[in-house]
Amino acid sequence: MPEPAFAPLAAAIARVRAVRHFGRIAAAGAATVTVAGLPAVTALGDRVRIEARTGGARAGEVLGLAPAGAAVLPEGPAEGLAIGDRVEHLGPAAIAPDDGWIGRIVDPAGAPLDGRPLHAGREARPLRAPAPPATGRRRLGPRLATGLAVFDTLLPIVRGQRIGLFAGSGVGKSMLLARLARGLAADVAVIALVGERGRELREFVEGTLGPEGLARAVIVTATSDAPPLARRRAAWAGMAVAEHFRDGGAHVLFLCDSVTRFAEAHREIALAAGEGTGLGGWPASTAHLIGALAERAGPGPEGAGDITAVFSVLVPGSDMEEPVADILRGVLDGHVVLDRAIAERGRFPAVDLLRSVSRSLPAAATAEEGALIAEARRLLGAWERAEMMVRAGLYAQGSDPLVDAAIRVFPRLDAFLAEAAPDGPAAAFRGLAACLA
Repeated sequence: MPEPAFAPLAAAIARVRAVRHFGRIAAAGAATVTVAGLPAVTALGDRVRIEARTGGARAGEVLGLAPAGAAVLPEGPAEGLAIGDRVEHLGPAAIAPDDGWIGRIVDPAGAPLDGRPLHAGREARPLRAPAPPATGRRRLGPRLATGLAVFDTLLPIVRGQRIGLFAGSGVGKSMLLARLARGLAADVAVIALVGERGRELREFVEGTLGPEGLARAVIVTATSDAPPLARRRAAWAGMAVAEHFRDGGAHVLFLCDSVTRFAEAHREIALAAGEGTGLGGWPASTAHLIGALAERAGPGPEGAGDITAVFSVLVPGSDMEEPVADILRGVLDGHVVLDRAIAERGRFPAVDLLRSVSRSLPAAATAEEGALIAEARRLLGAWERAEMMVRAGLYAQGSDPLVDAAIRVFPRLDAFLAEAAPDGPAAAFRGLAACLA
C-alpha cells in the first residue's frame, strides 16, 4: 500500500498524548471559572476541556494565571458548571491542515462542517504564528488578473498584496469577495468567515461562491452564534491554513470576512480577562491583534509561496475613521471603499474609486497604463465636483472644458467599472482607453 495511505493514521498517532493533566473548578463566575490543580506547564492561551457533572463537555481557554489557579473562559455559557468539575489541559491552540482540505468547510479546530470525514495533516500549526522575518521576505510580485475590470486597471492587485475592503452592510461585499475567490489568479483560496449569519453560510457556498469557487477553496467558519473564542480563532485558523499552502510553495488568496467581527470577538474576550477599554470602547490590544494578523499575509520568504490577502471591514455609516477601519487601513497595501449610493443605483461592484487606493501603483502599471489611470481619476473627480450642478441644470456647457469632458465620458466610464474582464489586464486597459477616447 502506498505511503500516503498511512498519512492520516500517522497524523492521528502523532497527536496521541502519553500524559494527560487534569484540574478541578475551584471557583466560578458569570464569565470565567478558576481552575486549580493544573500543572506548571499551563500557559496563557492554552486550551482546556471542561467536563460538567450535569452532562456534556465544553472547551475553554486560559486567560489568566495566579497562584490560586488559572482563569478559564468557557466556550459557551457557564451555566451548569459547578465546583469540582474536572478540567483537562489540552495545550496550545493549534490546527493541522492538509492538502486534502481543498473544497471543504471546517470549523476553527479543523473539524469538518460539510458532513464528510476529514483527515488532519501530520503537522500541527500554532494559530498565532509569527509573521515571516521582515528582512527575508520577497517584494511584491506581478499584477494579477482578477476577472473584474476595475481591479485589472484602476485598482490593480499584485501577488502578495494585502488590501482592505471597506463597506457597510448590504453593499455587495460578500458578492465581491466571492467574485475574487473565483476569478483572482491563485493556486488556492482560503476563506475565513468570522461571525457570519448561520443561514447565509450555505447560501454563500452554494450560490455566491458556487462549485467553481469551492473547488479551489478551503472555508474556515465560525457563525455569529459561536462563542467569541471560536469567532476569534476562525481568522487565526484561516491564516494558519493559508500558511500551510504558502509554505508548500503555493500562491494563496486569503479572504477574511470580516476583521470587524474578529475585533468584536476579541473585545468580548479581553473584557472577560479584565483588560480596560480605550478609544471607541476597544481594548488597547486590538491594534496589535489586527496588525499581527495582517502581517502574516503578504510575500513569503525565499523558497515559499505568497499570500495575497483581502480583509473586509464593516464601516457603519461609511465612517472610515472608525477605530478598526483606521487601524487596518494603516497596515495594508491598499484599500477599496464600497459606497451605498453607488450600490443603490445598481452598479456592481459599488467601488468608490476616488476614495480607494492601491499602493501597488505606480509599479504595477506601465507608463501608458499609468496615464490612463490618472486621466480616469481626473475625469471622475471633475464629475463628482460638478454632478450636483449638472443634475440640477445649473451647469452651462462650455464653462469648463474638463467638466465637459467628464460629462461626455462618465456614462461609459461608470459602466466600465462594472464590467467583467475575462481576458486579463491588457484587454481591460484597451477597454479603458476606449472609454476615455
